[in-house]
Amino acid sequence: MSELLVRLEWFKAVILPHEAAVRARLRRICPAGFDVENLVAESLARAYQVQDFARVTAGRAYLMTVARNLLIDALRRETIVSLDFVADLDVLRSDDAAVERQIQARDELRWLQRLVDRLPPQPRKVFLLRRVHDLSLAAIAVQMSLSVSTVEKHLVKALKLVAQARAEREDDEFGRTAPQDVRLAGDRRSGGRLRR
Repeated sequence: MSELLVRLEWFKAVILPHEAAVRARLRRICPAGFDVENLVAESLARAYQVQDFARVTAGRAYLMTVARNLLIDALRRETIVSLDFVADLDVLRSDDAAVERQIQARDELRWLQRLVDRLPPQPRKVFLLRRVHDLSLAAIAVQMSLSVSTVEKHLVKALKLVAQARAEREDDEFGRTAPQDVRLAGDRRSGGRLRR
């Protein structure tokens, strides 16, 4: 058999079956408007052209690495990349079920960040000082020039709003309701009544 046919058989058996997985992963992490199809095609072409192809037996890992490197090169040429996006690039290195958990955890953190950004100012500040900076209620009260009981009320309000939004999100994931974005109880911009 000629080297060309051997290479083609290797490509069809080792590399090509992983095209869809690479495409799906790239779609999840690439910025909006990025040409994923072009990147997948270039990754396949680069994988096909590898010199010592017989040594490549882990086709999925190899194709993911090629795609990751091409993506980094493309983004370096185009723009400055956010730190979140760079962290998502590490997802292309892995080749196991942990990848999906990492993606879901990052999605959850982004959702929580959007939610926290929409909290009322005082509850948001108390929530961040308590949950992110791990300050005591007394320290928060001193820093914000409030009583400890007022700080507690703001924290309870923030936690209640987060819990309600999480419940609505879970309902949405199970198809019971269809909220468009993070909605908070009492958000007057959404046209809803203020719930107490």
